[in-house]
Amino acid sequence: MTATPPKSSSRSSGNGSFGVHLNFKQSIPMNRDTLEKLLQSVADGTIPVADACERVKDIGVEDIGYAHIDHHRSLRKGFPEVIYGEGKTGAQIDGIIGKMALQEDIILVTRIDMDKATPLLEKYPHAAFHEDARMLVLAQKEVIASGMGTVLVISAGTSDIPVAREAHLTAYYMGSHVESIYDVGVAGIHRLFAHKDKIEAARILIVVAGMEGALPSVVAGLVNRPVIGVPTSIGYGVNLGGMTALFAMLNSCSSNVSVVNIDNGFGAGYLAAIMNRK
Repeated sequence: MTATPPKSSSRSSGNGSFGVHLNFKQSIPMNRDTLEKLLQSVADGTIPVADACERVKDIGVEDIGYAHIDHHRSLRKGFPEVIYGEGKTGAQIDGIIGKMALQEDIILVTRIDMDKATPLLEKYPHAAFHEDARMLVLAQKEVIASGMGTVLVISAGTSDIPVAREAHLTAYYMGSHVESIYDVGVAGIHRLFAHKDKIEAARILIVVAGMEGALPSVVAGLVNRPVIGVPTSIGYGVNLGGMTALFAMLNSCSSNVSVVNIDNGFGAGYLAAIMNRK
């Protein structure tokens, strides 16, 4: 089925038509499916060997000076390399996207601000900027939900939503059906219990919390599913920039909790999507 796009304050430069025609003389995404079709076409004699060689010549690593682009990652891991935008210039991000867009259907840029995103939105008609998650997404095809179940993202507080959104978008664009529940932390635990049916129906849960980071333990105690805890840097002084929440989650007495790094919504979404694959 076609996945429902996640709600967002995203801004897009336009709505182009989707679709990839399997013409191996042109650049198309080189994933396992297209590689198998290419090799079959060579075996059938419908594609000359020279054309196939040209198509796979950049299947490994492409050196563009300031970056070595890992084009092989889609084949190796099932999803393209993700661009970490913080610390890169807008021109560098543009250059990497330009090379990746010749071979990939979905490109994610994390930790990117509006100043860097604006010219990219103008240049790439399928791009969308999700300001709440600080993510830019270039989707050149429709996203098809192919996971085994629902990934549910839960945030303890409204202030944790940016990290939760990063997790949501990552899992969604990797092919999972994703739902979210916001602001149901332990200070008002009855808010969480109001969503008991949805929590129990999820296959994988991502729980995002700052302050004392208690919510993942509570959620994990309710279900027999994997819970990925994401500590955030939200909190007062003794929170120590997320260290208190991180330590609390690492010390969880609920045995079905695993933990990613502070504010690492991307890592949680990526891990959940891999766990949710068929």
